[in-house]
Amino acid sequence: QVQLVESGGGLVQAGGSLRLSCAASERTFSRYTMGWFRQAPGKEREFVATINSIGRATLYADPVKGRFTISRDNANTAYLQLNALKPEDTAVYYCAAGATVYPNRSPTAYANWGQGTQVTVAS
Repeated sequence: QVQLVESGGGLVQAGGSLRLSCAASERTFSRYTMGWFRQAPGKEREFVATINSIGRATLYADPVKGRFTISRDNANTAYLQLNALKPEDTAVYYCAAGATVYPNRSPTAYANWGQGTQVTVAS
């Protein structure tokens, strides 16, 4: 079981940027496909982006394509760079790790989840 801790959320004006981090508890994290998901009030959790275990392939949801960037380092941290933020990006953002075939947009494919970090975009 990999423990994940997100950080970097906050309140930002529309058009602004944030960088979310996801720190894993162990180096076996490098074997996992990583994903970022988000959940807005009253809505289901939705896929945002995913990156393969070696960090060379990425996939994005259409609403964030061209604005968000997923990455990971060689240690135990994954990142999500959020640029050109819009009010509709407001949500709790979760990172997830799974021993799943890349790419995978389904939350059920990821066994390990962080506690989430709030991103609020003011208009």
